[in-house]
Amino acid sequence: MGDRVDAAFKTTGSKLLLPVSEFFGFPLDQVNFLACQVFALAAAFWFRLYLGPRHASPLLRHAVAILFGVAFVIFCFGWYSVHIVILVMLSYTVIITSDISNVHRYSLVLSMGYLTVCQISRVFIYNYGILSTDFSGPLMIVTQKITTLAFQLHDGNPHAQRPALVEYLSYNLNFLSVLVGPCSNYQDYVDFIEGRHIHRRLRQQAEGAGNGHLNGSDQRPMTPPSLQGAVCSKLLLCGGCMLFFLTVTRSLPIMHNVDPHFISHAPFLTRLVYAFFSIQAARPKFYFAWTLADAINNAAGYGFKGMDANGKPSWDLICNLNIWGIETATSFKTFIDNWNIQTGVWLKSVCYDRAPHHPMAMTFVLSALWHGVYPGYYFTFITAIPITAAARAVRRCVRHHFLCSRGVKLLYDIMTWAATQLAICYTVMPFLLLAVEPTMVYYRYAAGSAGTWSSAGIYVSCLDLICCSLCLLFLPYGEIFLLLELRVSLTLNQFYV
Repeated sequence: MGDRVDAAFKTTGSKLLLPVSEFFGFPLDQVNFLACQVFALAAAFWFRLYLGPRHASPLLRHAVAILFGVAFVIFCFGWYSVHIVILVMLSYTVIITSDISNVHRYSLVLSMGYLTVCQISRVFIYNYGILSTDFSGPLMIVTQKITTLAFQLHDGNPHAQRPALVEYLSYNLNFLSVLVGPCSNYQDYVDFIEGRHIHRRLRQQAEGAGNGHLNGSDQRPMTPPSLQGAVCSKLLLCGGCMLFFLTVTRSLPIMHNVDPHFISHAPFLTRLVYAFFSIQAARPKFYFAWTLADAINNAAGYGFKGMDANGKPSWDLICNLNIWGIETATSFKTFIDNWNIQTGVWLKSVCYDRAPHHPMAMTFVLSALWHGVYPGYYFTFITAIPITAAARAVRRCVRHHFLCSRGVKLLYDIMTWAATQLAICYTVMPFLLLAVEPTMVYYRYAAGSAGTWSSAGIYVSCLDLICCSLCLLFLPYGEIFLLLELRVSLTLNQFYV
């Protein structure tokens, strides 16, 4: 009890729900976050039914969205929320004063710089951070939104124009996405506020299919297609994820992978299986947060993508994950493409499609920088570079040999699924461990048998040499990846042999 109270007093957010936190034994920051998201869900229904485009002006809808959003960040982060507002206002100044040819550069440097400074201060000043003061989450989402609009302005997007202040504040701080996202297109959001969202999506879909029957003004409000099914299914999924978290995730802690007793007494296969299942068990909390955020946007009437092949409305425009695609991924790329989808779209737009050289490596580096300054992030994303490159090379040079029959193709899919899961265990573990010491312990012991392999360097070297040899054989500039990974492996050997 004393520890929880002490942690709560270090919290800059509201302590109103501290009794709830103590009663259920959950950290106060998680209770505050969940309370805000539940309130946001109720507010989203109210926003659609009573402040819809037919009943309220765009200005009123913008204002209410801003007020609720600001209230949420203050409730969760207290005075730290001022950083979010400062970044939004600074970026708006850049947007309206900078030349179009440079607005994207200035916006990217400003937002990423401010985000990085805040993350450095949180990690090093607060000794790896107090989770309840982790205001970097909303800053990360705001950074995506700021740069998305800036790059669209630079590219001369016909629908992008310098926004009015209230529109810009609403886009960045609206209660639908301020806490956990997802990032969305600025014009899509403005269309939603002004009542054009549904009609424009249907018209774009009709034009893409060569059917012009929806031509005409897109300015009128339009009753959205049924969204109850989409919202209910996503809420049911959230319930399942919450139940899984309470029953399974809490019994498979990630830190057990580096527990001294476990790694010194458990057999290699046991450690490998535990690593696999503990990483699997860590995903539902992300599934829950992103799916609930998607449901909140849908409940407000935002997120309509169009009609699917069966003529049913699809509300997955800003969906952030594909759980089936994640769990059945047969390649590292497939896993990435289905995980945190809107962040992937953002990275592709601002980096991958624009990098003059080594776009994949540059994108992973930007992703690591955006996530924060925990060393584990950099272990993960730098390691992902050669693994992704090797997976691409194998698929390009090997896959066609396994397409001769359905049975052989199934065997190939099973093998690549297993290889992908092992690669994810190896790559993602540092992301969850965060710090250098547990990461090194994992590389030292958890991947190899203490009685057979004297150091993690052997395991790291074996896996990295396989990946990088494939890079060297099949990819231009593969020797760069080889030298990088060998340097990491040699460093680990120096520490632990």
